[in-house]
Amino acid sequence: MPALSRSPEIFTDILARLVRTRDALLPARAVAWFRSRTSVWWGFAAVHLYFLGWMLSFVVHGETFSDTEQYRQWALAGYQPGDVHGAISPWVYPVLAQLPIFLANIAGPNLYLLVWMLIITALNAGALAFLTSGPRRRTGIAPAWWWLFFTVFLGYLSFARVEGITAPIVLVALLVAATRPLLATALLSIATWIKVWPAAVVLPIVIASTRRWRILGTGLLVSAAVVAGTWLSGGASHLLDFLTNQGERGMQLEATFSTPWVWLSVLHLGGARIADNTAINSTEVYGPGAPVAAFLMQPLFLLAVAVGAALLAWALRRGAEREELFLEGALMMTTAFVVFNKVGSPQFMIWLAPVVVAGLTHDWHRWKFPAALLMCIAITTFVIYPLFYTPLIHANPIMAAVLTIRNVLLVVLLYWSVRRTVELAGKARPAAVDAVA
Repeated sequence: MPALSRSPEIFTDILARLVRTRDALLPARAVAWFRSRTSVWWGFAAVHLYFLGWMLSFVVHGETFSDTEQYRQWALAGYQPGDVHGAISPWVYPVLAQLPIFLANIAGPNLYLLVWMLIITALNAGALAFLTSGPRRRTGIAPAWWWLFFTVFLGYLSFARVEGITAPIVLVALLVAATRPLLATALLSIATWIKVWPAAVVLPIVIASTRRWRILGTGLLVSAAVVAGTWLSGGASHLLDFLTNQGERGMQLEATFSTPWVWLSVLHLGGARIADNTAINSTEVYGPGAPVAAFLMQPLFLLAVAVGAALLAWALRRGAEREELFLEGALMMTTAFVVFNKVGSPQFMIWLAPVVVAGLTHDWHRWKFPAALLMCIAITTFVIYPLFYTPLIHANPIMAAVLTIRNVLLVVLLYWSVRRTVELAGKARPAAVDAVA
């Protein structure tokens, strides 16, 4: 970890060399074209058409891909299926997740995957337009390209999971948070009622903003509307099921804290093994101490959130700049949501992308290092899923090493965000002293 203090400078030097190489290989007009909004939209079209073609290979046979099969089953079963015994309940997600899940069935089950893909494409297009227009017309171009490259590796997940719905919503919320915090809170509240993870971004806004009571009121107002709509539709008894639906699950294979049991399984030690939990459609690790670890993960997760909130409040009291504190805090809290999670599914990496894109837009130089880390995390996750997930669940040592590298990078990203938050407080202190003097 001490070497990490020099890593941003090292990466900056490597990036500078890559830029010089690019400028030497490409004509000046080509380099200038890639800095335009037109080039970004061509890149957007190329990436989305590729994934559309990939998904059409399933659509033509009336099939779905990955989790969209589960979503299609829920849509066909109806808003409140009578009996979900032995099957995964649709209430495993917050209630608003059912809106896109049911909307994707508007053209019938055979075209479910196509409509799902088009919904996410429309949301991504809206977020990209917002990212590259207005005051971000210039500063948003490079972050937009980063996001497109990120999607190349994790599009197999983002176009087949609820995360693909929430990520563009969170990105827009992050981009407007500094100037329109109430709108950002409303968007984040809606996204949280689709998938819980955007709550990790709400907390730094509440702490860093001068309008925290209005922000809390906005969140409560959105939540009240969701509760009222759920009650009117007859689903009030299931409103909070997502908080307890998977409470008994064990340590999922890909979770950061599952790494020791992955290697115990690879080395055939202690009776450890990797096996499917068919009740919730996940792959988990089993072995000595694994049930205890699974039990302790929930309080450890809550402790990590509490410590993170306390750190943000401390930095703010020492005079840290609010917008930068909010962005660093959003990265810290979102990464903590991933690292201290006993689930750790590959799609969780998508949670981090909107925060990094917003950070790059705010200060490209300062955020290059976490952007590089997250791109490496995306590449290793791509190797894990969809490429070689089967060897991983069969305890292949090479894939165990790839998973370990990915998890170590996540811990490094969390360390960087914590360290940056502390630095913000440290830099603010001399300024405050000078002002008093």
